[in-house]
Amino acid sequence: MSSRRTFFGQVLGGTASLALRGWPPAAKGPSGSSRVLGANDRVRVGLIGAGGRGQEILKEAMHCPNTEAVAVADVYTRRHDEVKRFAPGIKVYTDFRRLLDDRSVDAVLIATPQHLHALHFVPALQAGKDVYQEKTMAFSPDHAKRMRRAFNGSGRVVQIGIQSTSSAAVAKAREHAAPERMGPITAIHSHMYRNAPYGGWMRRIPADCDPQHVDWNAFQGEAKPRLFDPDRLINWRFYWDYSGGNVFENMVHQVGFWYKVLDLAIPRGVTMSGGNYLSPKMQVPDTMNVAMDQPENLLFTWNSGFYNNHYPEGDEFVLGVKGTVIRDDEDVRYVPEGGARAREAAAESAKPSGGGPDIVGSSQETGHMQNFIDCVRSRKQPNCPFEIGFRSAIACQMAIASLRQGRTVRWDTKREEIV
Repeated sequence: MSSRRTFFGQVLGGTASLALRGWPPAAKGPSGSSRVLGANDRVRVGLIGAGGRGQEILKEAMHCPNTEAVAVADVYTRRHDEVKRFAPGIKVYTDFRRLLDDRSVDAVLIATPQHLHALHFVPALQAGKDVYQEKTMAFSPDHAKRMRRAFNGSGRVVQIGIQSTSSAAVAKAREHAAPERMGPITAIHSHMYRNAPYGGWMRRIPADCDPQHVDWNAFQGEAKPRLFDPDRLINWRFYWDYSGGNVFENMVHQVGFWYKVLDLAIPRGVTMSGGNYLSPKMQVPDTMNVAMDQPENLLFTWNSGFYNNHYPEGDEFVLGVKGTVIRDDEDVRYVPEGGARAREAAAESAKPSGGGPDIVGSSQETGHMQNFIDCVRSRKQPNCPFEIGFRSAIACQMAIASLRQGRTVRWDTKREEIV
């Protein structure tokens, strides 16, 4: 029997094994993907992973001035046709490596399921492409470290898809959370609730979702090999093989924002509890609580559920000795400690939100994508750099490990492993 690595090298035509051992960079020339762009040069983008999220970010890129969508890759041919409806002249590929071979592509947007991020990110950098990588950046510590090895010294621009880091809320939060206003910060309370079955993630399976139209082996990546199952392809967020559930979908946004604002490190320890109480078709939890013990001596908590929306989707409270910072999307306020004013502000932030589930859109999308495109030209560091993506991904991975193992887990800083 062949080894696991050999097996995936065979069934994926080398995709997984190339990401494991490194893929030699594509040849570079005057017209290649590593061309030096001037301030007014057109940025040519390709998309890997053209589901709902991928199509959304490709449209955002197309709305950026002097930007052209030239290629798309997806294992499901239906997605090719969907993209062609709004980008008629785009080149389409089933094998993402053919897109990376395309020297007309300067930058790659990656919006594949989470278990495939590293398998697309690493070869993209090695092919000389700049990368916009959707969150959660990495599926496991091994994937995160693989991605870091590829990124370090690459000279590539990498933006992680935590869109709030491109909002005006960052500067406001930094101003309000300054030590002279807050004193020592001991806790961050955050939550994300919505009242929608399965979190609004349930997708209808199209009639043409079959082995004739899907490269099933490429979709599986390094996950446990399984027989073709269209539900796993369309509703991949439901399955542990491919998803970290709402921790990877939404907690990462709130974690990433405050990790950037307060420059927080990977947690010392994480405890997650919860379960799947009302969603029998889904493996990942629908109700959950996460507590992260931060090395800065503060407790970062996050709780979430899919069957009540009394609390707004994204309110966050940073608690300091001298005051509280309250964030609701781009609205950031400071409340001095104590008195009626603090109670009134907290009550105002706890009012129900009328928003429904939305996994593909945000008022901050355009600015985040524009920041990436600008950095492709300027070679400056983008608003959500690799390091923020790395730290927030490890925090999320620790939460899932805690839930699945039924215990508190810790981060070994020397070995860089969850223990």
